[in-house]
Amino acid sequence: MSAAPTSARPPFVLVHGGRHGGWCWKHVASALRQAGHMVHTPTLTGLGERAHLLDQAIGLNHHVQDVVGVFEFEDVQDAVLVAHSYGGMVVSGAMEHIAQRVRRVVYLDAHLPRSGESVFDMIGPHRAAALLENAENNGEGWFIPPADASWYGVTDPDDAAWVNSRTTAQPLKTYQDPVGSTDRASIHPGMFIECVPSSLEPHVLNRARRRHADDPDFSYHVLQATHDAMVTAPQAVTNLLRQAVDL
Repeated sequence: MSAAPTSARPPFVLVHGGRHGGWCWKHVASALRQAGHMVHTPTLTGLGERAHLLDQAIGLNHHVQDVVGVFEFEDVQDAVLVAHSYGGMVVSGAMEHIAQRVRRVVYLDAHLPRSGESVFDMIGPHRAAALLENAENNGEGWFIPPADASWYGVTDPDDAAWVNSRTTAQPLKTYQDPVGSTDRASIHPGMFIECVPSSLEPHVLNRARRRHADDPDFSYHVLQATHDAMVTAPQAVTNLLRQAVDL
């Protein structure tokens, strides 16, 4: 299907990161809607309010299909597609199927893998080993349990309580599976938002950050906010996303 004519107020599709859900975009989505945009905040299979579907067979491709399905069933066109953290893996894979429906792709402190890479490839062997150990000791060998909100840089007591009440387990397979082709994502006009100082260890997202910093197809921005910036700095995130409309 060919892309629809561009609009001054295109729709947004906001894709959450690992162990989160569509709920995490609450404040950003509200601000975008108030500005006149339609906003979709899908929750990936097995997470958030879909945690009852958690299963060890759920892999990265299930999540890719979740995002593709939103575009197809909601007939989304000319969208700004936003990925946070692990969501970058999902969006990069989905772009092979929906790039013609996307005006701009935005990576909010998110992974941008090359074709065939997994989350474990992106984060390196030390962090991958720690996640495997966590799954073995606390996740029946196949899921990664929720992390405390402080891991994502959420320190406000009310915000932390909100995040901790909603984060859920992540199927380990989603981090182990290699993504398919990401050729469309790598050449699509986009924006990368680096959160500084991120609460994550520097190596976790360094590969994605280095790839974007010198990429002429990407507008690179540094945001003074922690990794869960959509929670800790929603207005700043909203402002940057609205900039992405007209890049």
